[in-house]
Amino acid sequence: MQVIDRLLEYPTYRPEGVINFTNNNWQIPFTAVSTYLAFCYFGKIYMKDRKPFNLKLSLALWNSFLAVFSIAGAYITVPVILRNYRSLPFENTVCDRPHDTWASGTVGFWVMLFSLSKIPELIDTVFIVLRKKPLIFLHWYHHATVMMYGWHAYSHLAAAGLYFVAMNYSVHAVMYTYYALQAAGLCPRWFPSYIITISQILQMAVGTYVCVYTWYYMLQGKTCYNDLSGMIYGALMYISYFALFVNFAIQRFVLKKKKTQ
Repeated sequence: MQVIDRLLEYPTYRPEGVINFTNNNWQIPFTAVSTYLAFCYFGKIYMKDRKPFNLKLSLALWNSFLAVFSIAGAYITVPVILRNYRSLPFENTVCDRPHDTWASGTVGFWVMLFSLSKIPELIDTVFIVLRKKPLIFLHWYHHATVMMYGWHAYSHLAAAGLYFVAMNYSVHAVMYTYYALQAAGLCPRWFPSYIITISQILQMAVGTYVCVYTWYYMLQGKTCYNDLSGMIYGALMYISYFALFVNFAIQRFVLKKKKTQ
């Protein structure tokens, strides 16, 4: 474990440079999301009359990379959020100044990596389009909005952000491991894929709870190091995700199962 800790730790990290970068370079996420949405639309048109690419090896390697990255991020951030939740009032865990708690050092470094990783994570959709798999609204909407929100949250260094980061790392650790094994043809048939969807639904429920209560503390006039517009946007985003994932679960695991019976 000490070897792993040494590989993952970055005790000298300070967030000020990246915060300034994200605040002064909004053209990057806007360009990324515009290019992404254009690719989603025109990519499907381009592939309409063409054979799908065989990208199983590339897909397995890409998902393996994201799985390892997510496992590492969860390993660093989850123990911290659990310790804070157990030892501090909930208000403190979502409102205390990040510079005084988790923004610097190893945890802060992995929070920063999480926020910026949402741009390269858009590559997920490239595989879907080039392999001519169904590109559903939930997929591209989720990728686009998470990327924009992650950039916004880090530019303001939202105090509640550690909850979002730890949850997302954890869910993605399981999800991308499953995708990697599936792409490599190694996924056990007994593994219930609905567990991933259930974990995503729970993530959205908790995310909504965190945003709403953070918003509540801020409206009471309490000192809370979050951007109010970011918390409102975050709550609306998580509510929409919750509804979409519940609908996805019903369509895939309830209605589809009844049709096959």
